[in-house]
Amino acid sequence: MTKPPRKPAKPLLGEAEAPIRSRPRKKLDPAQHQLTLDPMPARIDPCLALLKPRPPKGRQWAFEVKWDGYRLAVHIEPKGVRILTRGGHDWTARFPAILAAAKRLPVSTAILDGEAVVFDELGRSDFGKLQQSLGGEDGKRISWESVCMVFDLLYLDGHDLTETEFTARRHLLEGLVPAGGEEAIRLSEEIEADGDVLLRIACEHGLEGIIAKDRNSTYRSGRLGDWLKIKCIQSDGFLIIGYEKSTASFGGIGRLLLAARKSNELVYVGGVGTGFNERSAAELRQQMDKLIIDKPAVDTGRCAY
Repeated sequence: MTKPPRKPAKPLLGEAEAPIRSRPRKKLDPAQHQLTLDPMPARIDPCLALLKPRPPKGRQWAFEVKWDGYRLAVHIEPKGVRILTRGGHDWTARFPAILAAAKRLPVSTAILDGEAVVFDELGRSDFGKLQQSLGGEDGKRISWESVCMVFDLLYLDGHDLTETEFTARRHLLEGLVPAGGEEAIRLSEEIEADGDVLLRIACEHGLEGIIAKDRNSTYRSGRLGDWLKIKCIQSDGFLIIGYEKSTASFGGIGRLLLAARKSNELVYVGGVGTGFNERSAAELRQQMDKLIIDKPAVDTGRCAY
């Protein structure tokens, strides 16, 4: 025979007429660890692309156009927006259109990684036009034409994203800066294509080259191989036919203008803005200023010396 259940010694919920109360809440211990948001860094050294002769293979690589401009970090905070150059200089006042676009983004705090560019009539980024818009010789003008092509998101609404994989950062960036926009802050879109095919098409359209990024990589400052750059113009012998001035670059040289021999004539092939230090740039500038001629050796379509 089944035994009946035992009666509890006391009612489960106490007396029916007695109110039910939880335990008194303890006061917070100020010494106890509290969950906090990540502090917003004043500056993050940029991740730089390592030069390679050919595009990498494999689905882990995402491809973008290589923009020819100035690297920028756009810091957005409730107290205001700062636009910093790769070297950490505050150029907020020099990019008013980018500043206004940053203020309109639907975000409280963020750090955007991108490139300031000026487009030519065919929609290609033109470094010479960018420098001219910033002032040519004095280098202190305001550039209303500049657009920031953003390609990474390093901080968002109190969270440091540098330890987050690239695919996730891109997903968040695309939610903040949608593709196809016409604002002064635009998304540098990922291009689904084979790297070799994309490089060939980029070169046919007169672009500088392409960028490959490891989808699984975190954001690491420096030139460590997580990002790769493949240029249309590889190593070769070129003639220096002039230079563009810049007060922000070594020796006042923003970029050397180069030409190559084709049959019996010289053809302008582009420019280079890196590869020399302050001393070599100053020496090169001194030598070139002694060789100024009245008529350009090659038509570059740029304001050069």
